[in-house]
Amino acid sequence: MTEGLQITTASKYYNEGLNRIAALDRVSIKVEPGEFVAVVGPSGSGKSTFLSIAGALLKASDGEVILNGKDISKLSGKQLSDIRLHEIGFIMQASNLVPYLSVLDQLLIVKRMSGKIRAADKAMAIKLLEELGLGNKLKSYPDELSGGEKQRTAIARALINDPNIILADEPTASLDTKRAHEVVSLIAHEVRTRHKAAIMVTHDERLLTYCDKVYRMEDGKLFLGELESIH
Repeated sequence: MTEGLQITTASKYYNEGLNRIAALDRVSIKVEPGEFVAVVGPSGSGKSTFLSIAGALLKASDGEVILNGKDISKLSGKQLSDIRLHEIGFIMQASNLVPYLSVLDQLLIVKRMSGKIRAADKAMAIKLLEELGLGNKLKSYPDELSGGEKQRTAIARALINDPNIILADEPTASLDTKRAHEVVSLIAHEVRTRHKAAIMVTHDERLLTYCDKVYRMEDGKLFLGELESIH
């Protein structure tokens, strides 16, 4: 069985009048467990479409999306919802924390979406938050957190269901340089120690040193870049 994420010649087309526009053009990529990959490129190059297809939020017009040996492009809407909840962890530009939930409850609400919260779930959430340096913030609310603490909470929330894939969309967009490095270093550490396949879309090329591979997206096409030339 193929572990991690494998996308093969995936395309996404949209119709504009009589024209067919390729937002994604025969994109192929393979990300192994424990591998942290970056995708860079200008606005409008197709990065968001690519991440949406990798994250089962959007179906490709052509091609295959294989997650841990399962072709998710052939699944129903309900099945895709289950995949997103249990097998994919999302870290977004804004932390997207629920303003009226404490840090601990941000994680437990994800567990509640899967069913009843067990004592073991709460213990796991606390342990995860402690590992990410948030042990003294369990009862804090989002407006009491710094930008870095919000993103660390979002990372913990992405990991709470032990997903196979981590997808990060500009996770440092709202952070200063020091906090940005802290957050991406933390993501890289969690990806490798927890053996997750991870993709980060970013504009900040200073953060690429944390990644194993860097791809560039241009006009809906994906190219493998040279990491050495970026360092």
